[in-house]
Amino acid sequence: MHPRVRDERYIAWLFLLPNFLGFAVFTAGLVLFSLIVSFSNWDLQRTVPFLWIGFENYLELVRDQQFWLCFINTLYLMLGMPVAIAGSLALAILLSQKLRGIVLYRSLFYLPSITSSVALMILWKALYNPDFGPINAVVNTLSKGLGLDVQAPQWLLSTANLLGLDVEQVRITAKQFGLGTCDALITMGIWIAIGGNNMLLYLAALTNVLQELIEAAQLEGAGKWSAFRNVTGLQLAPTTFFIVVMSFIGGLQGGYRIGTFLLRQFMLTILPSLDEAAKIDGATHWQIFWDIIMPLSRAGLITLAVFTFMGNYGSFFWPLILIKSEHLRTLPNGMLYFNTNSGAGDTLRRGERIV
Repeated sequence: MHPRVRDERYIAWLFLLPNFLGFAVFTAGLVLFSLIVSFSNWDLQRTVPFLWIGFENYLELVRDQQFWLCFINTLYLMLGMPVAIAGSLALAILLSQKLRGIVLYRSLFYLPSITSSVALMILWKALYNPDFGPINAVVNTLSKGLGLDVQAPQWLLSTANLLGLDVEQVRITAKQFGLGTCDALITMGIWIAIGGNNMLLYLAALTNVLQELIEAAQLEGAGKWSAFRNVTGLQLAPTTFFIVVMSFIGGLQGGYRIGTFLLRQFMLTILPSLDEAAKIDGATHWQIFWDIIMPLSRAGLITLAVFTFMGNYGSFFWPLILIKSEHLRTLPNGMLYFNTNSGAGDTLRRGERIV
């Protein structure tokens, strides 16, 4: 191996070392520990003698009907994932055009992703209100105008769903067909996801699509759809694969972070010729990093810092679960309890019950 290539690998591992150690200790280590103790009877307390019981925990889980009901509900809620991904791609293509005010449009579409979850719950709770919500008002108006006898859905008050899944047993029943809570949550999730992180990932990936290949395809007689499918789509395939995998994981676990991938996409926009020119001038790896990579990455780092700040600033669920003292509540939780306890937050109380 050439000494220069070996040195570059050492430098790369040195940069990866802090993140790798954090992953090994706080993620991989804990996952491995959880896997090991899952074959025992340990319940985090010393109530019974410690014993290795093999696959008994997993067998008990599989035999529990409640597990399968929760599993089916999770899969049902993930049905909106393909629509959200396709919508994110379409929106990213529209927002990648060079138009006046495009930055404002991007900000407006991403706004729901950084809005406090409490505010979003209150908004959608009001929209889905079966008595005076605007969605049912439109449904009732259209049904009367068309002379149809259509009953507006009860949304968050109903357990009905489009597949007719029973909520007590693993089966399909005719009485469960309709629109209910799960469908309302899917619609809300699609609305948030289309202009969210997936859109940002596609926007970052579209900046790396070689326009020369698209122009060459058009010169060969390819139409816009053919050029998109055979050129742009293929170059977006790694990003699409990442989004699909992480969306699936997020659907099972409740979310994921995109910081590393977003910065990677941004780094790909930095011309490799700058790095080569600096090496020719005798710059070291550290000089290249501090004098070239860091200044050019300023916009990406600022963007990631803003997203991280907004994500932690508007965090609602973890403080709600973990914090018991009213003196330690974060702003979203404090606003919720303030309005609830003041008697002026009936809508907030209903939103809290959803959480």
